[in-house]
Formats: sequence, C-alpha cells, structure tokens
Amino acid sequence: MLRSCDVFAAKKLVLLVTLAGLAACSGEPVEQSSEAFSRMADVHNDPAVISGTADIDRLLIEQDPDGNWAAAVFDADTELLERDALVQEAPQSNEPSAARGDRNAFFGDLHVHTGYSFDGYAMGTIATPYDAYKFARGEAIKNPGGFDMQLSRPLDFYAVTDHAMFLGLAKASAESVNDFSKTDFAKPYNDLNAPENFGTDFFSSLRRLGTFAQFLPSAVSGIRAGNVDGTEVQEIARSAWLDTINAADASNDPGRFTALVGYEYTSSTEDMGNLHRNVIFKRSNRLPREPFSRFHSPNPEDLWDWMDELRSKGVESLAIPHNSNGSNGQMFKLEDWAGNPMDEDYTAQRIRNEPVVEITQVKGTSETHPLISTRDEFAGFEIMPYRVATNALSALEGSYVRGALLDGLVLEQQGIANPYKFGVIGSSDTHSAAAAVEEDNFVSKLGLLSSQATQRGSVPLEGTNAQTYYWGSKAVAITNPSPRGGASYTKINGKIYLGGATPTFGASGLAGIWAEENTRESLYDALRRKEVFATSGPRMQIRFFAGADLDETMLQTADGVQRAYAAGVTMGDDVRLAETDGGAPKFLLMALSDPRSAPLQRLQVIKGWVDASGETHEEVIDVACAKGAAVDPETNRCPDNGARVDISTCAINPETGEAQLSALWSDPEFDPEVRAFYYARVIENPTCRWSTWDAIRAGVEPRPDLAKTLQERAWSSPINIIPGDQ
Repeated sequence: MLRSCDVFAAKKLVLLVTLAGLAACSGEPVEQSSEAFSRMADVHNDPAVISGTADIDRLLIEQDPDGNWAAAVFDADTELLERDALVQEAPQSNEPSAARGDRNAFFGDLHVHTGYSFDGYAMGTIATPYDAYKFARGEAIKNPGGFDMQLSRPLDFYAVTDHAMFLGLAKASAESVNDFSKTDFAKPYNDLNAPENFGTDFFSSLRRLGTFAQFLPSAVSGIRAGNVDGTEVQEIARSAWLDTINAADASNDPGRFTALVGYEYTSSTEDMGNLHRNVIFKRSNRLPREPFSRFHSPNPEDLWDWMDELRSKGVESLAIPHNSNGSNGQMFKLEDWAGNPMDEDYTAQRIRNEPVVEITQVKGTSETHPLISTRDEFAGFEIMPYRVATNALSALEGSYVRGALLDGLVLEQQGIANPYKFGVIGSSDTHSAAAAVEEDNFVSKLGLLSSQATQRGSVPLEGTNAQTYYWGSKAVAITNPSPRGGASYTKINGKIYLGGATPTFGASGLAGIWAEENTRESLYDALRRKEVFATSGPRMQIRFFAGADLDETMLQTADGVQRAYAAGVTMGDDVRLAETDGGAPKFLLMALSDPRSAPLQRLQVIKGWVDASGETHEEVIDVACAKGAAVDPETNRCPDNGARVDISTCAINPETGEAQLSALWSDPEFDPEVRAFYYARVIENPTCRWSTWDAIRAGVEPRPDLAKTLQERAWSSPINIIPGDQ
C-alpha cells in the first residue's frame, strides 16, 4: 500500500530519521515526547541487531527440520459440554434495558495465564484459575518469588486465557501424583515446581528457560513418533479446560464481577511471526469440550471455521488478536494464510470472528511505530521491537494497528470488504495469574523469572553473579544456540544488565468496556459492537461520538451523553454520509482521568484516510489542552503545560494537568468523498516508568537506555466514515 510519509515507500528515509527530531512530511521536525522512545527499543536500523536477526532466521529453520512447530497432531473437535443445569447466568429481566446514555465504563483484563499454561508453569507459576479470579477481585496471591501480588483496587471483569496447546500438560508432567508424570516424556520435568526448586541462580534459570524452549517441540515429536499417547494428552487438556470453566462459573457474580470463559490460540508462522489470539465465549452453559489450538491447525482460518461451526450450534465467541507488533508483518498482511489475495469470503469471516484487537499489553504497544508515523511524537510509547520469544526484529509493515486501519480503507476503495474495521482493547498477558498494570507495582509477566528487578533488566547485576550471567549466557549461546540470540546480557557503562526484549516490556494494559451492566451478556455485546477502549494501565475513561447534530451543550448538561447517543454514533460504529445528506460530522470527545494516576495533559483525534490515487495519510490533532490552553493552529499541538517528574522520587506536579478534558471538534479538511477513520487518544502528564521505580527502590541510577518517564494513555475504538455513494 502507498502511504504518506511511508518508510517502506522510501527506504532511504529510514536511515535519515532520528528520534531527536523526526522529519515530518512538511520538513518540520516532530520530536518524540517525554523520553517516550527508549533507545533500547530503537533497533530497527542497528546493524548488529539486523545481522543477529538473519542468524536467528536461519536457526529457526535448522532447529525444526521435521516441521514439529507447524504440525497438526489433533483433529478439530466441536463436541459440546452441555452444562445448562450447572450454570447460573444473570437472571433474565422483563424490564427494558438501560438507556445507552446510562452505559458505564467497566475495566478488566481478557488475557491472563495461570499454571495451566506450559510457559507459565515453566516460569514457576502454580497459581490456578481460581487464584486468578481471586486476584482480580482484590485479594492477594503469591508470586512464584514468594511475595504477595495485589491490585490497588479490584477489577470489574477478568478472563483466564491459558494456552490451548497442551493445556495443563506441563503441570501434569511435573506433579508426581498422576500416571502421566511417570512416562519417559514427563520425567525430565518431574518436581519442576517443588519447593526446593525455586532458585533464581543462573543454572536454575537455565533449566526453566530450557523447559520453556523444549517442552512443546518434544511433546509434538513424541506424539508424531508414537512415544507419547495423544489421547492421554487430550484427556489432560480437557480436564484442565473443564476446571478453567468451573473456576469462571464459581467466580462469576453478575452485577458485581464478571468472570468470562476463554483461552489463547497461540499460532505463529515458521519464522515466529506472532499470530496469537484470545478466544472469549459469551456464555458457559454450552461450550466445546476442548479448545482449538495450533496443534489442531496453525492456520487462523481453521480457527474461524471451528468458531463458525460452534456458532451454528449456539455457541457464541469472538477472537482477539494480540501482539501484532511481534508478528513480523503477518498479523495484518494483505493476503490469506496460503498467500492468496483477500476475497469477500475471507474478509467477511475474519471480521465476523475478530471484531476487536488488543492494542497494548506487557509485550509492547501495537498502535504504531515512530518509523511509520513520523508526524506522531507519541508513537514511541512502550515499543517492543522483536518477534515474540526471540531477539529477531519484527517487520514494521503489517504489524501495527494504525497501519492495518489504513490498509483496510484501501481494500474498501478497491471494492473488497474491510477486514480491519475493528475496535481496540488493552490487556496484560500476565503469566503469573496477576495482571501487572501498575508502574509502581510492576513485576512483569514471567513469574519467577521476573520476580527480581535484575531479572526485569531495570537494575544491574553485581559482583561474581554478574560475571556468571554475562559470560555464562555467551557460552550457552555458542553451545546451545537459541532464537533469543546471544544478547541475553549486555554491558552499559561497565554495568551488566539483562538484554533482549524483557526490559522493553510495559506495565500494560486494561480493557475498557461501555456497557449497561457488569454481566457476561452485556460486556460481550459491547465487545461485539466495538464500544470498547484500551488503556495502558490507569483507569482513564474516554467517550467518542460522531454525528452532524452533535453540539457544545452536550458537554455541559447532565443529559449530554444520552443526547449524544441519540444524535450520533459512538466508537466502533460507522458514519454513513448517505444517511446524513453528506454533511460533515462533528466529533464529541470526553475524557476522565484516573484519580489514582496523573492528570490529563491533552486530548487528541487521530485521523487516517485514503485519497483517490490509493495513497494513505494520517494526522494527529490535539483538540483539548490542560489548563484551557489553546491549540496552536499551525502545528495542531497543545503548548508545553509544564508537567515535570522528579526522577529521584517520582514526584509529579499534578496542578499542571486536568481531571477532565472534552471537546466538540470538526475536521476543517473533511472531504465527503474520502474514506476515513477517526479515533480518540488521551494522554496523561508524564510519570515514572516502572524501571525507574525499580531503580529508586534499589538505590541505583535508572538504566540509561530505557525511558525514565512515560505518558500513560487511553485509545478509543475508531469511527469509520463511509462516503455517500457507498
């Protein structure tokens, strides 16, 4: 696709772009904000990382000559568990549903792993789905490192989404209370999480990383060779799945707390391009007896076929793609699995099954990238530049949400249905059952392997321990090469830190849902209609409406939201100009800060459009500024509001920001013949990044190649403009 300011259309531009002054299309510099883009994440033009990526690509082929990673060893199964008598859903009411203006913002996490996930268990997590729901409701649970994890306040909803591939098998292999643990396959994993095996020294960590790397290919090759009983493996997975469902039902409390049933479909391409999705079910009374995994098929289109067949049996579900940033361009490519151009059947099936994507989580934010969106100085937020579970660079084109939204417009212009007209949420992807979304309380996602600040890469290792890790990892990289590459540890100013992707992880994110009530039915329906938003962790609220009849009084009166629903459309919907006489819509934006986080600095509209020649464009426009400051009409930016952070204590000056920001905005360059999307983004004042909090607690200087501060944010789902002739 042709794209305005597109680094792929002019590769030489990439080499000229610097983050100290990103070149805008007009030639005016646009600087990255508030140290937003960590130097550690700015590696797409680093010759050493590029060379290492080529080595990893070769290694991925060499280490799987038998194709185990792409093998399907199970047949798709749509047999149902009939559970009507066991399930109590929210009581049906004869009262009319609440008015749309009475929809409330509910916050939760739809991406949570427990000890049933092979990697979570390998990382020392023994927490159960029951523990996960207790955590979400505000209780403390144990980290594998021995300390308590607890939210500052409960969440409204939660979904345990353990990996479907060999669900529960690592746990069954390790625990010697079952027959499977006595098999030759399981013996190397026996007692992995016995109390005496929770060491964090180099060799203990090496064993856990080895389990993470070898467990899946060993299981697949064992089944294919007949050395592992595939039927027994399926029974273990079905038992763990049923326990997961039962945990959700036991924890579900309609009106107070919603526990949704879900799992993760964890596919990838052969080069580790991430194609992961979380599958969320609307109800639990009728569910498949086993989840569909990559070892049923690595092709996401087969997942959609399975979901469609279940839907024909009355089982409603949706899939939520995540970590497109690590997909190596595969998540939002412009062809199907087989490499054929998209057609109407493909696009209809995709949007039917995937109305929402995850735009932010611990493994990075997937909104956009500074080398793509060169006029967006906030584009460098929590970038994780690698393919998942590797140190290989992930291609930029096809890996980011804003680019997919733009490509979807081009497809529409070509007469093809838009598969990328989706809403956005955030979630955590924790692998310790506990969402880690608070900067000052962040323990990352890796269980025992991220339980200490040195393991997160925010604090340097010291003494002989530092030398052991540094030289030991180099030796292992030579004797036992891994897709993680040879950069496990790095020296900065003479100090040794963890390298790779882990230090780029972020304390993110949460899903925000506008719904009438906190029930499975109401939350799921909101996901379906895409009236959802994402936050990077703080519980900011954001509303976004469009319509020709919106007016300023809707920002000032108690019934303003209700009138906005009646007069326009909300996030996730379309404005069809044929129904509005082609008039330019107005946009109504409202944002509310999280009282336990920083105040708001600015409220923005992000616009994307495709012109008659098929070239795409994007623009970021500030529409409301803290302290009533005026937007500069030349730059479309708010002035500096004076927000600062004391790096020695993480103290901020909250008087510079706002508890609320709102605006009624019209696009002065609106063209009724142009396909476009708009979404809202609200930005907090700067605060300390989690790595800075770690450094303060350790009494050391913040790591120099990581951003010391960040600006938390929330994103609305887009509103699409459909020209009048469509």
